[in-house]
Amino acid sequence: MAPRDYSAQVLREPPVKVTLQPSNHPYLNGAWTPLREEVTVEELPVIEGAIPTDIDGIYIRNTENPVHQPLGRYHPFDGDGMLHQVSFSGGRASYRNRFIRTRGFEAEQEAERALWGGLMDGPGVSTRPGFGAHGRLKDASSTDVVVHRSQALTTFYQCGEAYALDAETLEAEGIAPWVPLDGISAHPKVDLETGELLFFNYSKHAPFMHYGVVDPAGKLVHYVPVPLPGPRLPHDMAFTKNWSILNDFPLFWDAELLKKDIHVARQHPLPSRFALIPRHGTPDQIRWFEAAPTYVLHFLNAWEEGDEVIMDGYFQHNPMPAPLKNADGYGHMMAYVDEHSFKPKLHRWRFNLATGETHEQSLDDRILEFGTYNQRMSGHPYRYAYSTTTKPGWFLFNGFVKHDLETGESWSLTLPEGRYASEAPFAPRVNASSEDDGYLVSFIIDENRGTSECILVDARDIEAGPVCRLALPHKISSGTHAYWVERVHLPR
Repeated sequence: MAPRDYSAQVLREPPVKVTLQPSNHPYLNGAWTPLREEVTVEELPVIEGAIPTDIDGIYIRNTENPVHQPLGRYHPFDGDGMLHQVSFSGGRASYRNRFIRTRGFEAEQEAERALWGGLMDGPGVSTRPGFGAHGRLKDASSTDVVVHRSQALTTFYQCGEAYALDAETLEAEGIAPWVPLDGISAHPKVDLETGELLFFNYSKHAPFMHYGVVDPAGKLVHYVPVPLPGPRLPHDMAFTKNWSILNDFPLFWDAELLKKDIHVARQHPLPSRFALIPRHGTPDQIRWFEAAPTYVLHFLNAWEEGDEVIMDGYFQHNPMPAPLKNADGYGHMMAYVDEHSFKPKLHRWRFNLATGETHEQSLDDRILEFGTYNQRMSGHPYRYAYSTTTKPGWFLFNGFVKHDLETGESWSLTLPEGRYASEAPFAPRVNASSEDDGYLVSFIIDENRGTSECILVDARDIEAGPVCRLALPHKISSGTHAYWVERVHLPR
């Protein structure tokens, strides 16, 4: 069934200033074509199926949408952040999208040009001091998004200021007041049981990492150093009921080049290290565990079992991939965002608190990443995980894999060629009867039709495909992360 014409329902915000020129850049075209308009649609039309009445919450997706001509060489993680939100309730769904108006975004709107270089640029490109661990980049707050205290909190992968928006309306609420001087990394964690938010940051000055806890009222109640041997590049963390798990991987900036203000990551001949710190612990209580060398972008869940702390994530088998063939000189960048180059695979670590030993095992030999699970199980033993698959050579999701971690079974959903997904968090059904009783929620970019849509997939039977497809009012750009929050976790 074709969606009805609902253009009259689309409420548009005033346009932003744009100076970006057309180019052949692989991540400024196709599914990564930047979107500039901000709109609100009170009721999304259904393309296929019906919106279930047993889903009640908000799906939020972060995307990259540069508005100004780059000063140097553009990397897809340099783009200005934009949030897209679909709110489900009572068998209806609304949509809105807004730029994340960071200090950098506003400064460039005022200047009507780019002021900062990007991840692939060397010293001297940025016209102003930058933000976060790198020091020369714009904090676009375009990497991650979580919801805490009814606020959508957006964060930047190289540490940034954490910008708050009202989760229901996407109205800007400024920088979260509890953010420390060194900012926070992407991937803070929300513990639904306690209402706490757990985070870390990293920098180029000693002690190189900190860990913190924000209480349910939005107050920073715990902030301690996690001393490291030097600057590192952690990206994610995990937690259990009693422990927070941080990391020190052997892929980090080359020390000699860093002295020249050149930021190039190298694989060093060192083991991986994991820091287990009690939820409100002190540096002297940290337990360090060594493991096989790798780099991990994203973890799934972690929990405690007897003397062990167990954690799942995606172990990279080739953290320093060779450049892909590219006539325009983007081969190095394209390899580092291509999962088939750095080869992440589902993996499990077991940290024995009694012996200090680490045991680890691979759980699947497929290239998988960007996993989600039922957030009600956070910090506890869980059974089901949902990973994404990607198009070889590209940072584009083309399907999902569901794992039963108890039986070892798995099921897959592969999208038709030219259709690309977003990270798909798990949305529990209202009054769910089992851990996998719910939906995967994702945006789809359809390059064949030049459109986008929101889909719901029954998590108990992902092979059946979407149970509902909703038309979005424009084609969105791709990006990195997404989040689902149940309405019961949106206090008023």
